[in-house]
Amino acid sequence: MSCPPALLRAGAAVAVLLGTLTGPLATAPAAAPATFAVPSASPSTSRTAPPPPSPSGSPDVRPMTPAVAAELDAAVRKVMREAQVPGVTVGVWTPGQPDYVRSFGVANKATGQRMSSDLYMRIGSETKMFTVTAVLQLVDQGKVGLDDPIGKYLDGVPNGDRITVRDLAGMRSGLFNYSEDDAFFKALTSDPQRPFTPQQLLAYSFKHPVMFQPGRKFYYSNTNLILLGLLVEKESGQRLGTYLARHVLAPAGMKQTLFPTGNEFPTPHAQGYTDQTADGKVAETADWNPSWGWAAGAMISTLDDLHTWAPTAATGVFPDGRTMVAPATQKQRLTTPPTGITGAGYGLGIFDVQGWIGHNGSLPGYEALTVYLPSTRTTVVVLLNTDISYHGDIEPSTLFGRAITRTVSPAHVFDLPAPASATR
Repeated sequence: MSCPPALLRAGAAVAVLLGTLTGPLATAPAAAPATFAVPSASPSTSRTAPPPPSPSGSPDVRPMTPAVAAELDAAVRKVMREAQVPGVTVGVWTPGQPDYVRSFGVANKATGQRMSSDLYMRIGSETKMFTVTAVLQLVDQGKVGLDDPIGKYLDGVPNGDRITVRDLAGMRSGLFNYSEDDAFFKALTSDPQRPFTPQQLLAYSFKHPVMFQPGRKFYYSNTNLILLGLLVEKESGQRLGTYLARHVLAPAGMKQTLFPTGNEFPTPHAQGYTDQTADGKVAETADWNPSWGWAAGAMISTLDDLHTWAPTAATGVFPDGRTMVAPATQKQRLTTPPTGITGAGYGLGIFDVQGWIGHNGSLPGYEALTVYLPSTRTTVVVLLNTDISYHGDIEPSTLFGRAITRTVSPAHVFDLPAPASATR
């Protein structure tokens, strides 16, 4: 039995492929690399002509007038209704335009608690952006080489003398995605609160043969990020969460973002809902342990912090103007080769989808999307409390991203369709 979409999503993204912790978006066949075919649109998600941009606004982003805000309200509610999403918070910010920050639905179906923009949420594979940022900082310090083989730093990696740090960060290593392993899925769903160590996660991957030689193709694998997390720890001498807190989150002023060590979850937070369970029934997930996602998808954040993070990750510059990642290194990060999805490229722990730079995230019960459009400095953040796929193959965060950008930036419509076989 292959892992369900959300588990694989823990991180991923390109299709969410980038979105899942356990895989990009959906579950990939255990024996072959995930392929990313665009599923046929159903009548309810068929692509209609986007509204034209306002003559008085940017050709890339429509001005946030009351009418456009009302269109966004309607678009978000439509997705919620069709995909049966309990609660969602959406933020859209463009300099010189009114902010759009709205919460819809409920954070907890049992208590009726309303969704709100101050809630802590699990962000799944968006964690990958932070982990790779740490790696790039070590590159800038001369402690790590992007084109060094990972075997130079870590022992026991299959093909470790050929797989480079760049291959890992760019999802082109050929290493099997541990979250697609049958035994892993059974272990996780039999006890969702159990802790996993990075070494245990790698063991699920390394029992499988290397899928292809490094650099040959794009294949979203959470295994890559576990190795990069261990690389950060080894070369920095700090635990990954400690390094990120000191060198990424604090300088960015992100006081509501954390890398948990277990299933701790600050309050207030939303309850999560998933069908990635042993029996396929919907379960609550707020107390599940995300250690199985570790450097690929364990982090927690808030709308305000992700509003800060989107331009920071896309530019490599902290909000106060200090350099987070050197310009030459950031340029390499934003080199985004094709992934097999039209209009979507993946660089070093970050994607470019129709001009939107960022990442999505998914793990049982939660999904997130954080993207930035450089041409207008527009940020979009979406946080929701379910990962249950729409029609079995489309992540709800992608539905929201598509609907929001269709309204706000019709020339740049975010879309990451992924088959149910791609893990996040």
